[in-house]
Order: sequence, then C-alpha cells, then structure tokens
Amino acid sequence: MNTTTLSDIQGRDAEERSANLYRAVWRWHFYAGLLVLPFLILLSVTGGLYLFRDGIDNLWHHQLKVVEARATPVEAPSAWIDAALASRPGTALKFIAPVDPTASAEVVIKTSEGERRSVYVDPYDSRVLGELPDRGTIMWWMRRLHSLAEFGTVANGIIEIVGGWSILLVATGFYLWWPRKQAGGIVSVRGTPRKRVFWRDLHAVTGAFAGVVIAFMSLSGMPWSLVWGNTVNEWANSSNYGYPSGLYENVPMSDEHLAHVNGPTTWSLEQAKMPESTPAAGAPIGVDQAASIVDKLGVSPGYTLSLPSGASGVYSATVYPDDLSLQRVVHLDQYTGAPLIDFSYADYGPAAKAMEWGINFHMGQEFGLANQLFLLVVCLAIILMAVSAGVMWWKRRPAGSLGIPPAPTSAGVMWGLIAIMAVVGIIFPLVGASLVVMVLLDLAFARRRPKLRAA
Repeated sequence: MNTTTLSDIQGRDAEERSANLYRAVWRWHFYAGLLVLPFLILLSVTGGLYLFRDGIDNLWHHQLKVVEARATPVEAPSAWIDAALASRPGTALKFIAPVDPTASAEVVIKTSEGERRSVYVDPYDSRVLGELPDRGTIMWWMRRLHSLAEFGTVANGIIEIVGGWSILLVATGFYLWWPRKQAGGIVSVRGTPRKRVFWRDLHAVTGAFAGVVIAFMSLSGMPWSLVWGNTVNEWANSSNYGYPSGLYENVPMSDEHLAHVNGPTTWSLEQAKMPESTPAAGAPIGVDQAASIVDKLGVSPGYTLSLPSGASGVYSATVYPDDLSLQRVVHLDQYTGAPLIDFSYADYGPAAKAMEWGINFHMGQEFGLANQLFLLVVCLAIILMAVSAGVMWWKRRPAGSLGIPPAPTSAGVMWGLIAIMAVVGIIFPLVGASLVVMVLLDLAFARRRPKLRAA
C-alpha cells in the first residue's frame, strides 16, 4: 500500500531544491577560488609587508633615510636642493621634508635625460647621503607588486577582477558555511590533518571569522582599480575636480593635476586641478620663504613641497599622514606667498570622507599599530584559507580530473545564481566580462560530464 503523502513529496522537492542550490553555490565558489586565490596569496604577502612600510624602508635603506638627531637646527631647504643638484645635476622638482629628527630630507630631481632621481640629504648639514630612482625604495616596489602595476596596465586591471570575485567568494563561502545541523565545522575544527574534513573546517571556520574583513578590504581596494576606480574617480570629481566647493572661486586654475605634480595623492584629489600664480612686478619669494609659510600654516612634518613650474606655477605643499584629520593641501602664489587654496580632510564631502577612511584602514593607518596587526592577522588568514582550500581540493578530486563540484540537476538554479552574481558584474565592468567567460567555460565543462541524477 502506497503511504506517500503530499507533505512527503513536498519535503523531497524542498530537499532537492536545497541540494541543487548548494551544488550551484559550491560550483561557483570553486570557480571564484580557482580564479582569485593565487592572486590573494600575492596580495596578502605584499600587503602584509606594506603595512610596515616605514620601518622596513628605514631598515632596508638605513644609510639613505636615517640620520642622527642633533640639537642644532636643520638647514634651509635651498641648501638641501643646492647640495642635491651638485651631486645630480638637473632640475629640482620638489623636496620632502623630514618627518622627524632622525629622518633625512629627499630632493627629487629631473635629469637632462628626463630621468627622475631621489637624492637623500642630511637636513642638519646638507650632506648628500646617496640617491635612488624616484619612488625606488623597496616598499614602493612592494606597492607596485601589490597593485600588479609592476607588470603593466593589463595586469593592473586584474586587481578589479580579483576584488569583485573576492566579494563573490566571500558571499558564496558564507552560504556554504551556514550551519545545517552538522555537529562541527561552525566554530570548531573536526578530525585531524590526515582527513579532508579537517581542512574543510579549517577553511570554513577561518573564512567565517575573516570573511567580512576580506570583503571590506576587496571593496576598499577598488579605488585603485583600472576601470571602476578611474571611472568612479572621474565621476566623483567631475564637479570642481576634487576641490571642496567654495575654495576655488576667483582663483585662476591651470590644466595640470595635483597627482601629476606632487606625486601620489589621496584618491579623492587625483583629479584636482592646480591653481596658477599671477605674475607680479616683484621677484618670486623663493623656496625658503615658501617653506617657512607652510610651516607657519601648521602643515604637519614630512610634507612634500613642489616647486613652481614656469611663471604661473605655484608652490604646492601636500601631506597625508596616518591621522586623516592632518591631511593638508596648500597652494601658494610664488610671488606673494599668499595661500591660493588651503584645505584638509575636514573639507571633503561625506562620500570622499568615507572613501578615504576606507583607504586609510586598508593601508593600516587609521588605528596605528593595532590596525597593522589586525590586518596582518587577516593576511595570514587569507594565506591559510588558500592553502587549506588547495589541500581540501587535492584530497577530494578524482584521479585525472579537475574535481569541479557537480552541476545542479536543475539548470534554473544555476542561471538564477548567475543572474544574482551579474549584479556585481554590472557594478564592476571587468568582473562582468570575466563572469561571461566563466559562464561559457562552465557550459563547456557541463557538456563534458553528466549531470547528477536526482536521488
């Protein structure tokens, strides 16, 4: 006698739908991991080191960047520049003032061949300590590795793809981790390293604790991406080119941008245009007086002062210390010394403040050493998750197979999940393009292996 009831059939249907959804999410979690985990390891190693950039740079380039603190006052910036030009002839572009009594001064020079060199000078006696290519320190190289800029524009675009897929990786990972009446693997690790369940739980539990931060780090790193970052930056700065409203009125503006003159600037000010000096009958004030004005304005130590380029150029002082409230940009008329534009983090709009805060946290600056150590733990967690995922996959995969998780028996579930992921692809164009490629590859894989039959 058949005792199957409608509730039994509905229960089996619900279980089958749940199993299909789990397979679909697992499959795309696998694809996301396959695509981004190697890059996440690179980003974790380089990012973990870059968190401690000042200490590492001072250790690696000790003879160039560290001097003995003395009771005597430092010499004038013009003396630093003269000494640097005597050592490396060319045109002085800017100098970076010492951030503390044990720091050297840095003078950036453009040679007759067009090369930019950083000459390091003892600020107390203007003795030349040595030189490097501009932005040639070990930590600048590490930063370029972290953004993949070291490998060219195309490779730099991969960062956007990695960031977007990392967000998908975290979202699908949380779904797979979500408790389903299992006895362990939620906040504890079962088994021993010889068993696959140990590596599964290690991967899942680590991701459960670190996932939200990983997603935040992926999102806060997007401002540096090739397509999304540049597009949003231009959109955000399309009005007044990054200057807060009211600060640029009645000030002659050039077509030059702050990022081109002073080197790396905050994301919110990359499109900020430079003001112009109004040529006067008198002579320019000179670099020493300009530096004195900047100091009297209370700009934090370690600022960069760019020298005027041409008769309408300005002295531009910028500083971006760990404390966001101390960020400052000051442009001085080269003839009168009058501040043409003077603004700080407090003058940013709400969106720019939020973006800059995220970047500051991403770089380990917002909360000092605690911020650095916290993100170092996150970097180590990412590496642990990548290693455990590899071991777990190796123990699970059939011999001679890539070990792609089984496709769901219902194609509708898979396409529904893809439609949800496509939203991320619309927000981040390069992610969307890579999603199309992955869908095509998934269809190819699906044709090569039979679908699982429903139980």
